[in-house]
Amino acid sequence: MSAWLPAAPCTPAACVEPARTGSGVPRAVLRLTAVTVLLLAGTAVALSPLRGRTPDALVRRWCRWVVRATGVRVRVTGAAAPGGGLLLVAPHVSWLDVPLLAAVRPARMLAKSEIRRWPVAGPLAARGGVLFIERDRLRALPDTVARVAGALREGAAVAAFPEGSTWCGRAHGAFRRAVFQAALDAGVPVQPVRIRYRTRERTLSTAPAFVGEDTLLASLWRVVSARGLTAEVEVCPAVPPGLHPARRSLAGAAQQAAAGAWTGRGGHHRKAHSKSMCPL
Repeated sequence: MSAWLPAAPCTPAACVEPARTGSGVPRAVLRLTAVTVLLLAGTAVALSPLRGRTPDALVRRWCRWVVRATGVRVRVTGAAAPGGGLLLVAPHVSWLDVPLLAAVRPARMLAKSEIRRWPVAGPLAARGGVLFIERDRLRALPDTVARVAGALREGAAVAAFPEGSTWCGRAHGAFRRAVFQAALDAGVPVQPVRIRYRTRERTLSTAPAFVGEDTLLASLWRVVSARGLTAEVEVCPAVPPGLHPARRSLAGAAQQAAAGAWTGRGGHHRKAHSKSMCPL
């Protein structure tokens, strides 16, 4: 696997906790229904003339509602700057990471170009300002960096998962450096965000992970079937522009802040095993 298409060794069989029947099928179905209603409501707003006038506070609240509707409690500590160009970066475990980052601050997401061709989701993503990346074309990298830098200069927040692939949550990958070049070029701060999923017993949970050959439906069912899950979102102090003049050191500082101590109770770092969202 090339550096342009990074992958993690995580697989559902090796790393992910199986779905449990703790909440029961009726409760899981009710949660799925609630998520569907919220997504339909959000889609209606995205397609309406109100899209550009929706307050950020309402967007953040809606994102938290989506996660909460799955049965996952949300705990956010810290806050991001409410305005101005900002690069949000976080390790990548789950599809839940996307609304959780938007709950910190609504941002333009980086996503693989294949999503643009998905029915319904593709047009909606494009309309929502997603920055698409052609992962199989290394020559497209400078243009992608320039587009991200342009968005940052215009005062937008851009959210990225610089590992380039999802991990199970008990291990994590290295942050790729290219997206940090965009922050350097635009002269904007980098906001590391630490996301962890924990059980009721406060140990790290892999139930929300979306890895390997996992399907979105299987991952979604694991989440809505689980009980006592909490998403802990810690907004780390922003790295101001100019503190790290090279993208390597900037990426390293952001990774150190966002990764934190990725261990469970009594656990240690271990190689784990991905669905690629952002190869930068």
